[in-house]
Amino acid sequence: MAKHRGRGIASINYPIGMNLGGDPSQALVHSNPSGKFTVSLSSIDLGQGMKSVTRQICAETLGVPVEDVYVDTADSDTGPHCMGSFASRGTHRVGNAVMAAAKEARGVMMEAAAEELEVNAADLDTDGRGNIHVKGAPHRSISTKDVAIAAQFKQGKTISGRGIFLVPLSQVDPETGEMSPATCYAHACLVAEVEVDDETGEVAMVRMDSAYELGRALNPRLVEQQLVGGAWMGISHALYETPEPYYPDPSHGPRDFVEYLMPGPGDICPYDIAVLERPAADGPFGAKGPGEMCANPVLPAVANAIFNAVGVRMDELPITPEKVLRAIKTQGGARPQARSGCNAMRGSTRQPRSTSGTIRARCWRSARLAMTASTSMARPS
Repeated sequence: MAKHRGRGIASINYPIGMNLGGDPSQALVHSNPSGKFTVSLSSIDLGQGMKSVTRQICAETLGVPVEDVYVDTADSDTGPHCMGSFASRGTHRVGNAVMAAAKEARGVMMEAAAEELEVNAADLDTDGRGNIHVKGAPHRSISTKDVAIAAQFKQGKTISGRGIFLVPLSQVDPETGEMSPATCYAHACLVAEVEVDDETGEVAMVRMDSAYELGRALNPRLVEQQLVGGAWMGISHALYETPEPYYPDPSHGPRDFVEYLMPGPGDICPYDIAVLERPAADGPFGAKGPGEMCANPVLPAVANAIFNAVGVRMDELPITPEKVLRAIKTQGGARPQARSGCNAMRGSTRQPRSTSGTIRARCWRSARLAMTASTSMARPS
C-alpha cells in the first residue's frame, strides 16, 4: 500500500455570453449637479466584481475619476433591461452597454463645457481628474462639477446617456447553414498534481498551475481573486460536493452545511496563475472576463491526474475516496502511468511554493501589462 502522485492537464475554450435573442444588456448613465455620475443597471453583482468593473469602464469612457462614479443595481423593475448575471457575460455585454451610455453622456458634458468656455466641443478633452480643458491650452479649463451645475441650472441640459449592447446576427454559411454562436472566446489550460492513497482512495491536491487568456484584465486583482476562488469551486465539485451521494436514491444526503462536504483550509494547495492578455475586438477596452471558466478546466485536470497516479478513469462526480478505492480494486491494484509533458507548464521561472498551506496566486503577465498598457484605464488602488 502506498501513496501515488500524478499530474493531469486540461484545456478549454469558453464562449462568452449566450446568443438567445441577441443577449442584450442596457445601461443608463447620468450626472447630478455635483458632477458625480450614476450608472443604472439591472445586472446584479453576485460578488464577481460587476460594480467595480462597470464603474471603471464608465469612468474611463467619461474621462472622470473612478471615485466620481456610482453603480446602482437596484432591481429589474426600475433599472434598464438585462438578460441576467450568468454565462460569464457581465464584463463583455454589460460593459459594452455602459461604455455606449457613457459615450453619449460624455458628448452632452463636452457640449455643455464648450458653451461655458466658448469653444468648439471638438477642441476639448478631459484629464481624468475631474477637469475639462482646451487641447493645447490646459490653463483654459473647467471642472466637471461646474459643468454639471451650468448644465442643470443655466443651460437646461441633462448630462445623461443610454446604452445597449446586442450581439450582431451571425453570418450564415450558404452551403452548410453553419453559424457562429459567440463573438469571442476565452481560453485556459490547467495542470493539477494530486496524491492518491491506494489503501483509502483519498485524493489530496498537491499543487495547480494554470494559464488563462481572457481578453484584457481591466482589474488584475479582481481577475486573480476570481480565478483563485473559481479554481477551488472546481476542486470542490471534483472531489467533494454532492447533495445526493447515492443518486438517483436521495437518501443519506447532507441535511445542512455541516454535513455538506466542501474543501477546508487544510485541503488547499499552492496555485500559480498566468494571465495572458489578448484584447477582444468587440470587448469593452478589449475585455472578455473570466466568469464560470475559472472552474471548468479543474475537473478534467483532476480526473486526468488521478488516472496518471493510479491508472483508473473516473467518469462520475464527485470523485470520492469510495469510488477511487472501488476502481483500484476492480483493476487489481494501482497502476501508475508514465509522467511526461507536463513540466512545460512550470516554465523556466522558479515558481513560489506555499509553506503555510495557503494559496499562492500570481498574475505575472497581467501585472506586467498593467504597468505598460497604452490605454489609461482607470484602476482602483
